[in-house]
Amino acid sequence: MSNSSTNSGGQPAPWYENWTEGPDSPWRHRPDPDFEREYATLTYERDGRIARITFNRPDKGNAITPHTPRDLAHAVERADLDPRVHVIVVSGRGKGFCGGYDLDIFAEQGFAGADGPDEVTGTVLDPVVNAVNHDPQGIWDPMIDFAMMSRFTKGFASLMHANKPTVAKLHGFAIAGGTDIALHADQIICADDTKIGYPPTRVWGIPAAGMWAHRLGDQRAKRLLFTGDCISGKQAAEWGLAVESWPADELDDRTEALVQRIARMPVNQLMMAKLALNSALHTQGVANSAMVSTVFDGISRHTREGYAFQTRAATAGFREAVRERDDPYGDHKRAQFER
Repeated sequence: MSNSSTNSGGQPAPWYENWTEGPDSPWRHRPDPDFEREYATLTYERDGRIARITFNRPDKGNAITPHTPRDLAHAVERADLDPRVHVIVVSGRGKGFCGGYDLDIFAEQGFAGADGPDEVTGTVLDPVVNAVNHDPQGIWDPMIDFAMMSRFTKGFASLMHANKPTVAKLHGFAIAGGTDIALHADQIICADDTKIGYPPTRVWGIPAAGMWAHRLGDQRAKRLLFTGDCISGKQAAEWGLAVESWPADELDDRTEALVQRIARMPVNQLMMAKLALNSALHTQGVANSAMVSTVFDGISRHTREGYAFQTRAATAGFREAVRERDDPYGDHKRAQFER
């Protein structure tokens, strides 16, 4: 019997040690990783075995910018590489998880951001490039659009492709592009009154992530995307979209209880369980769903109706355009459809 096996046999429950702990750890005598980085759209914190990624644009409803998918992918990879981390939790500061894409950039201003050059300038994510490609008087190149939107989806999908479990904690709202992020998490836990849905399917959008049928099944996914209706967090749990739903004032404690239970598991066990279960999702064709959905999302923003919505948002303001879109359904600012 090896020395390490002898040591393990004499120690109570040695399997609860972290990868970096124990006398035979490959990380013994190695320094902790130096991952320090400032993000434009989120914060990162390691709390023991838990990595906490928190969207940090509360004054904008944590709305998505061209930096969001890159920030998220980097933070997820940071946690995935860190042997001390067992589980990754994604949440949002302020009144909600994520209100979708920042329509100040993508609708009212026609993609033209006000900031100076940075790492997205001159790339397929450049807002000005995409404004030119979105000009109704010009020629639309669908592959420029696909190159841009697929990068958003790839960044959000880092939650699914990470080796370690990911948990999305939803409160307030997870709307439109916010669901593109949340539906990639391995587990969704939410407040009962969270507003969840993809109203842009009414005009100017198809969920590029393509995850709705994989998470909800065919009929319930179509029930929401054929109407643009939203459901509450409580109903999301009833339908199986969320694993748990709780009163808003209990959400933090209940989430903490869940992630602490996950974090107790050995990292390698968590990885094997996730990889084994993800194989079923891959067999279902999640990659193909994302590709098709991303293409159709681009098309939906370049139809006659899509241009009309974008033009209306640019002239009357996005809030007014959304009110006009949702008023006929009788659910403007309401959490869920009536049953």
